[in-house]
Amino acid sequence: MAEIRPRVSVDYIEGAAVVRFVDEKILEEMDILALQNTIMSVIDQEDGVNLILDFGNVRFLSSAVLGLLIRVSKRVYEKDGQLKLCSINPKIYEVFKITRLTKTFDIYTDLESAIGD
Repeated sequence: MAEIRPRVSVDYIEGAAVVRFVDEKILEEMDILALQNTIMSVIDQEDGVNLILDFGNVRFLSSAVLGLLIRVSKRVYEKDGQLKLCSINPKIYEVFKITRLTKTFDIYTDLESAIGD
């Protein structure tokens, strides 16, 4: 049986659901679909979720991940929640700037500042 990727860990810290991406690369369509299913199930557990996506391990991602983030954002806000992104690699952050997603998402330098805000 093939390994399901990308892998994530989910922790609950100070009232926030923290989803950490384990893999360095998020490129394949099947990986992104698996990610979507996992993240949406965390969001659907309760209204008003405080969701933090920690990109600390991610070095490469496809443009399809940006579409996933927009879908995640929409679902979080439909359920009166809050979404924060943190620990984004500088090269990936440049893509967020170019696509103006820095204006769409609350982005923090690290997990501690995302939790503390």
